[in-house]
Amino acid sequence: MASLIEAIDIKRKMFLEYEGAPFHCLDVDISRPTARGGQTLVRVKIRNLLTRAVFDRTFKAGEKFSEPDLVKVKATYLYADSTGYNFMDQESFETMALSGETLGDDRLFLVDNLPVDILKYNGNPIGMELPPHVELAVTYTEPAVRGDTSSGNVTKAATLETGLEVRVPLFVKEGDRVRVHSETREFVGRANS
Repeated sequence: MASLIEAIDIKRKMFLEYEGAPFHCLDVDISRPTARGGQTLVRVKIRNLLTRAVFDRTFKAGEKFSEPDLVKVKATYLYADSTGYNFMDQESFETMALSGETLGDDRLFLVDNLPVDILKYNGNPIGMELPPHVELAVTYTEPAVRGDTSSGNVTKAATLETGLEVRVPLFVKEGDRVRVHSETREFVGRANS
């Protein structure tokens, strides 16, 4: 049987089961009362892994939650087709498909052979976790214009090979490969060639 998690022990990026569904904790705020006899409250921002909806909830410190039956499977992105986005399990070599709605905007990071973790809930694939940084090629960006730095513009918009748009430094040009942080969607640096 899965162990129980007390609300006071919930941490950012943790998984828990609430109202019969798996949730991922995005943020936690613990408020401790100043008055005697007051209850410690735990405010959490959680995402339902099945619907991708985000909720703010407040729990008493002693409330307990079970761990969801989640399994992370190492996989590689293969291709997209009418069934969805297809991944290959690195152990069993089976193909798994996830829909565009399930992936949300994370699909803008998917390039051939990208290693990811597929989340399975009760044996069914329900989502994916990206690596911290993803390397993508710049397909379009405006050329740097002399005088941009003096006006305070030290970044410019760039469109990457998957359609993702990020702000990049002025020295980045079309054809360059850049590293993007998958959580913040910010430019990290040039890719190692």
